[in-house]
Amino acid sequence: MPAPRDQQLLVKAARLYYEEGRSQHEIATTLQVSRSSVSRMLTAARERGIVRIQINDPTGRDMQLEAELTARFGLRDCRVAEIHSGDRPLSRVGDLGARWLLEVTQSGQQIGVSWGHSVQAVVQAIPDEGGLDVEVVPLVGGLSAVDTAISGEELVRDLAGRLGGRYQRLHAPALLTSKAGRDVLLAEPAVQATLDAARRVQVALVGVGSVGHGSSAALVTAMNLSDQERAGFEAASPAGDVCARFFDAEGKAVTGPTDDRVLAVSLADLAAIPTVAGVAAGPEKARGVLGALRTTVLDVLICDSSLARALLARATR
Repeated sequence: MPAPRDQQLLVKAARLYYEEGRSQHEIATTLQVSRSSVSRMLTAARERGIVRIQINDPTGRDMQLEAELTARFGLRDCRVAEIHSGDRPLSRVGDLGARWLLEVTQSGQQIGVSWGHSVQAVVQAIPDEGGLDVEVVPLVGGLSAVDTAISGEELVRDLAGRLGGRYQRLHAPALLTSKAGRDVLLAEPAVQATLDAARRVQVALVGVGSVGHGSSAALVTAMNLSDQERAGFEAASPAGDVCARFFDAEGKAVTGPTDDRVLAVSLADLAAIPTVAGVAAGPEKARGVLGALRTTVLDVLICDSSLARALLARATR
């Protein structure tokens, strides 16, 4: 092993190994040292900064943040899109979400889908190739209060078409203006059958909303709450929503009118599904996503690096 001052020998060994692709045996012969000495030289070259190894992931994932989020929140899997200046976080997250979904999906499975821009980004990133014998099931009713392009019904149909599978419809709105109206629809056999199927899916893909951002505000507006009901909702300090079901920053479900007027699977239903993946992009979603993680509903998180860092920062406060 060369003395610390003999940097040139380390450089020569490193060039032979990393640039010229020589084996350690060949390098040992060239430098007239033992093979074990070559191994120690290469280690020393890395330790002293002579050699710097950079791994470029073609999928653009931040493995370090994935490991930190997985450990911090006890996730089964995590995908974090590495975002650089000029990147579109939602598009990058959609691509990673599509890759994940194709990895875990098997023929014969039922896949549950919620709604929202993040889920839409995942669906649109899936190649329109078909070939999978799956059934896609809505987890929520149609959302007339928001853009129809991101409604559960549209996304269910689009995903089924891209995967080459079948899909079910939930012939009812997701949001009602009264509990009584919601209960009437829940009593319909067709609605009951679809929601029962939604509870039995093997994989669920859900968007995560954050109160005060994006479509979460539209959900509350569509429920036509009275001033007293709105005050009660705000007093519960809602942080985010999944499938139009709200929860606070600690992951506790927000009950009351905003829950009674929703036609969708419940948080408890989601927790019973074998694999639930939450999708979100942007640091402004941090409060809602952190609350969603604390509900223990999510098994998998797919997000971007800016949101991942914001989550870790909030979790350590």
